[in-house]
Amino acid sequence: MTNTNFSSWLDDMNLAHPLVIAGPCSAETEEQVLKIAHQLKETDTTVFRAGVWKPRTRPGNFEGHGVRALPWIAKVKEETGLLTTIEVANAEHAKLALEFDVDIIWIGARTTVNPFAIQELADALRGTEKIVLVKNPVNPDLALWLGGIERLHKAGIKNLGAIHRGFSSYKKTKFRNNPQWQIPIDLKNRFPSLPLICDPSHICGEREGIFDVCQVALDLKFDGLMIETHYDPDNAWSDAKQQITPQRLQEITEDLRVRKDRVEEKDAQKKLQKLRDEINILDKHLIELLSERMDVVEKIGQVKKEGNVAILQRTRWREVIKKMLELGEENDLSADFIEKIFKAIHQESIQHQENIFNS
Repeated sequence: MTNTNFSSWLDDMNLAHPLVIAGPCSAETEEQVLKIAHQLKETDTTVFRAGVWKPRTRPGNFEGHGVRALPWIAKVKEETGLLTTIEVANAEHAKLALEFDVDIIWIGARTTVNPFAIQELADALRGTEKIVLVKNPVNPDLALWLGGIERLHKAGIKNLGAIHRGFSSYKKTKFRNNPQWQIPIDLKNRFPSLPLICDPSHICGEREGIFDVCQVALDLKFDGLMIETHYDPDNAWSDAKQQITPQRLQEITEDLRVRKDRVEEKDAQKKLQKLRDEINILDKHLIELLSERMDVVEKIGQVKKEGNVAILQRTRWREVIKKMLELGEENDLSADFIEKIFKAIHQESIQHQENIFNS
């Protein structure tokens, strides 16, 4: 899949900073929408966002004004000159977005998980020249994300981009939605020309961490940011904790650092190459050590097979992970990192021993 139109559009904008999409979680009233939009006009914002349809996890909360709010969004563009974007979840939403000349359409995380819904939207938007952005699915599934983008591309939609808003997790972390940065990196590796936008508001779930997540996104060469913004965040009708004021938005965009693509100084290039050579050697040693470990694992598997002993030994596994977490802490390695690494090693070990049992 190639995708050059949205990339070219970004280049033509010639922005001095990454693309900024900002606005309230929900379009609450016409007055609220226009007040925020006029304040954002004085910031680095290029695109105004607002939730028009807002189905909640559980019924009973404010779920948006729907089509009634679309004239408010149109008025934003008329009065401020800002581009506009809204979320659509079905064919009727998509048709109304086109009817009201919304500039950018985004597909939410809860919709991306459903190939039927994505196909319905692809059919409704078929051949449009509007920019269509696809948020990652709520669960960490790269194939679903790719599939949504590919369905839209096959419908003749060339102005495509992706939004990374993090992934749900049963395990409690400091994030509302764990960023799992490797997944959007893998997406970008598959489609290098596909613009990638970060949504730190939904990743964080609270406003204090937004700057740090934005900086990580820029360090990873994301193309833009989508940040929920409200003139009175604490009294917002939805997602109050994760919204910031337009003033704070401007402070963030001014303080963020955009990194260079490459090291330019010759001495620094030599130093960097030397360090990368060291990393290559260490990585080779890691692979060799893992291979040696699996050799021992297979010998253990053979002993278990001969003794008719179950592959999974829960007490032993708990001892291993406890000890590794302690060693990780002693060596300034995060518990989350150590747990992921050793769970992966444990799974590979189980697979090797299953092969022994089946041989």
